[in-house]
Amino acid sequence: MRFSLRLNNDLPLADYIALARAAEEVGFDQFWVSNDLFLRSALAILPALAVATERIELGTGILNPYTLHPGEIAMFAATMDELSGSRFNLGLAAGAGEFLKWVGIEQGATLPALRETIEVMRGLQAGERAAIDGRFLHWSSEAYLRFAAPRCTPIYIGAMGPKMLALTGELADGALPLLFPPEHYFGVLPYLQKGIAQRKPDLGELDLAACIWVSLADDRAAARRVLAQKIAYYGHALGPLIWDRLGLVKEDFAPIEQAMMVERDEEKAIALVDERMLRIGIMGDAKDVIERLEPLVAAGARHLSFGPPLGPDPLQAVQLLGQVVRHFA
Repeated sequence: MRFSLRLNNDLPLADYIALARAAEEVGFDQFWVSNDLFLRSALAILPALAVATERIELGTGILNPYTLHPGEIAMFAATMDELSGSRFNLGLAAGAGEFLKWVGIEQGATLPALRETIEVMRGLQAGERAAIDGRFLHWSSEAYLRFAAPRCTPIYIGAMGPKMLALTGELADGALPLLFPPEHYFGVLPYLQKGIAQRKPDLGELDLAACIWVSLADDRAAARRVLAQKIAYYGHALGPLIWDRLGLVKEDFAPIEQAMMVERDEEKAIALVDERMLRIGIMGDAKDVIERLEPLVAAGARHLSFGPPLGPDPLQAVQLLGQVVRHFA
């Protein structure tokens, strides 16, 4: 059984060091940091964590090949492995189109972009010249790392849609599908299996992380508010597949988006988040998390990944999640 913790890149640097050390102490195997636009850079946070920790694996959750060039991603991954003693995992995805538009980026064909990025990543880290003339990348034979990478860094894909999940099953070392709600674990399996059927044997078994939003605290009302705040910010961008699973439509989030993005009234937006929307994640205490996840573990889930907001006090939430780790370990 594996356990991982996922953090947004919106905290002070000192908090990440404290949280990573706490996660290592209570038994987590992996610690992921996002790299969302206009927040703190995971590319600066993760090296600090590599120095501050000893055992726990570290990862980007996620980078995309649009805002960071694949060549620079390869450089960063190899250098992080060198710094951390090969404890780095590279999380990739296409990125959220809604947010990429903020900086004038149109994603285009996301599947070729991810496929080609993975191809050149592995080639570069194997010491090859990564010449490619694809749909997304056009590189000459001068594209190669000028130093020896410690290994081919494990690549995890943050997949949501059916085609990206299939690509993940075929090519990635691991999968980071956001499960909205957690029970969607059963929904992603058929699409991953479709890709696994095309998987090369030398890639080994896919590490499927069941990625869940949690908000834990001794104060249930405080835990609810923090999860509602997260949903108020991201809910409108989650897409029809997720809305449908919860019995919702985009229009249900329109008043929340109006309050949050136009009126800049966060409290109003939080108040508009209803119980159906809150089913996206899990709130409460360790017992609530265990109860909700027992069916997933019984069905074969072997990697539980707990993500933001974690709770009103993230450090306390890590300690509470330690109870979940001990229960399922």
